[in-house]
Amino acid sequence: MDSQKKIVTITGYKGGVGKSTTAVHLATFFSELGKTVLVDGDQNRTALAWSKRGSFPFPAVDERQALKVIADAQFVVIDTPARPDSDDLKELAKGCDLLILPTKPDIVSLEPMLLMVKDLGETNYRCLLTIVPPYPSREGETLRQDLLNGGIPVFQAMIRRTVGFEKAAMAGVPIRDVDDSRLKTAWADYLALGKEVMEILK
Repeated sequence: MDSQKKIVTITGYKGGVGKSTTAVHLATFFSELGKTVLVDGDQNRTALAWSKRGSFPFPAVDERQALKVIADAQFVVIDTPARPDSDDLKELAKGCDLLILPTKPDIVSLEPMLLMVKDLGETNYRCLLTIVPPYPSREGETLRQDLLNGGIPVFQAMIRRTVGFEKAAMAGVPIRDVDDSRLKTAWADYLALGKEVMEILK
């Protein structure tokens, strides 16, 4: 495998935390930088179904086709099944350059995640706050600070809640390609995340 190839894996502790949405939009960001493949390893095949309703600027495949398709890719984004156990999590972390753990800013989503990351120690992972209530709510910032204070690595970028992601999924495109100027801020959130990820991958 090419040493320049960067593999980013996205996993979550429960459904509905924006895992597949993050996989799709991070792959969209990478596709502007080089050949990118999204591997949909989730049983629900959310990303694959999304791609079939429209078109993505990169190929989306399931894990059975992945080896053939990722050979010459510069960036590989892997959407995994939700709810890994701690051993799976360690293996996922070993098998990629960066492991991203999306979580909603609520205690029901956070508690299982915090239990799991204790086992990860100093591996290459970062938490990502998703579905964050938009301004004027300070929920996201407060929680981000709490995580940092607890020694949990967390992205500066946060993904704000918007119905735009459902619109994008129905249209089969990333939110960047939905013709609605009000959704520019949603794509800006993922641009900010992508830039942070690139800094880490360097």
